[in-house]
Amino acid sequence: MTADWEWDETLFAGSAAYYRRGRLPYAPGLAEVLGAALGLDGCGRLVDVGCGPGTLALLLVELFGEVVGVDPDGGMIAEAERAAAAQGVSGKARWVRARAEELPRGLGTFTVAAFAQSFHWMDRDLVATTVRGMLRPGGALVHVSDLKSRTPTAEGLPHPVVPDAAVGDLVRRYLGEVRRAGAGTLRHGTPGGEAAVLLRAGFVGPERHVVPGGRVLERSEDDVVAGVFSMSFSAPHLFGARRDAFEAELRGLLRTVSPSGLFSARQPGTEVCVWRAGRPD
Repeated sequence: MTADWEWDETLFAGSAAYYRRGRLPYAPGLAEVLGAALGLDGCGRLVDVGCGPGTLALLLVELFGEVVGVDPDGGMIAEAERAAAAQGVSGKARWVRARAEELPRGLGTFTVAAFAQSFHWMDRDLVATTVRGMLRPGGALVHVSDLKSRTPTAEGLPHPVVPDAAVGDLVRRYLGEVRRAGAGTLRHGTPGGEAAVLLRAGFVGPERHVVPGGRVLERSEDDVVAGVFSMSFSAPHLFGARRDAFEAELRGLLRTVSPSGLFSARQPGTEVCVWRAGRPD
């Protein structure tokens, strides 16, 4: 991924139980936009690479005959299985614990391959080339991400916004100034430039679609704490024996900002970039 960082299995260790509660949902209408853009009819196959707890795959499950989620974290796979069962779609959802670099793993071919804020953790050139070979003729790779927005303000909201800057300062006080990532650090953050990677792999595009957000969401103190522990740079294992002390300070900070324990957030928009599989070399 970067010259000075190597993936290891602790990247999201302990985060899976917090992920679904802590992360803000994708913008409403994402499934409809993607279904229309790709002409999906409920009969194809989706592979969600770096699926986490199945958030995107289960949001899109009705657009396909089968969805396959791939993730290297056992906790994430277990959460995805539970969520699929709760949603009543276990019969058409399959979950595989594996790194993206281990594909194709005999999984067959797919109509769509999706990466939801996961591509930056991988050997992107290798994975893009491999996934292109797993797509059926006319298939597409879909890159899904939150739209970056301005720093939120509390103006017009019923509750205070989460004090992200102060929370970040608290995390750095416990874990250091350099961003942690598994057993290593990311001094320069995660890489961008996925467009160049996908073009090198033979994809054509992108076709960009924006699904607007903006809906006001109510978040509890527990939701906010879950959000912090769902992030790779503040995953529970990184705090070691100081985890409880960190959580106590975090909750104290949040209560100072909002004695009611309630916060408001504006749902981010969602960006969908569709890359078509070009003709095989």
